[in-house]
Amino acid sequence: MDKLKVRDFMVPADRFPKIADSASFYEALAALEAAQKKYLSGESEQRILLVEDEKGKIIGKLSPIDLLRGLETNYNRVDAEKTLSRFGLSNVWKSLREDYNLWESPFKDLCRKAEAVHVKDFIKGPSEEQSVSGADSMAKCFHLFVMNRHDALFVVENERIGGLLKFSDVFNAVSGNMKACHDPSMQK
Repeated sequence: MDKLKVRDFMVPADRFPKIADSASFYEALAALEAAQKKYLSGESEQRILLVEDEKGKIIGKLSPIDLLRGLETNYNRVDAEKTLSRFGLSNVWKSLREDYNLWESPFKDLCRKAEAVHVKDFIKGPSEEQSVSGADSMAKCFHLFVMNRHDALFVVENERIGGLLKFSDVFNAVSGNMKACHDPSMQK
């Protein structure tokens, strides 16, 4: 696996279902449910939705956790939990959550909030910690997956998202490799 590169495992963007960044919360919810249903039935290989801007450029991906984040707009004001925990200040996160009133009334206004939210209001583009190039080594990807706990990394070439490197695909390859190492019939 030492010589393998990201391009050996990446799934091209054209193999994923897409959703427009102008889609409403309810359209996104329905699209995620439809993608999950198609995936479970074997009709589709992917359940991750890629988000496109008005020009058709991929700008991010959409998951159920992104939808929940979209309902609590104060998360856009706070991105400190990870930083604080890196410095051993996890207890400060509780205080921040209270100060910013995160999920103060999560279900009371849920339907009203959802009607006013669109995907572009909360979707985030790929960060440096979630981006690789097709030529990058798998070692870099292992580090990013382990340290940042992402389910997929964006494969970016010439400032465009060309596909995703899914953790599940990488894990399956590593698992197969490890089993082959351990299988006595494979060792000679």
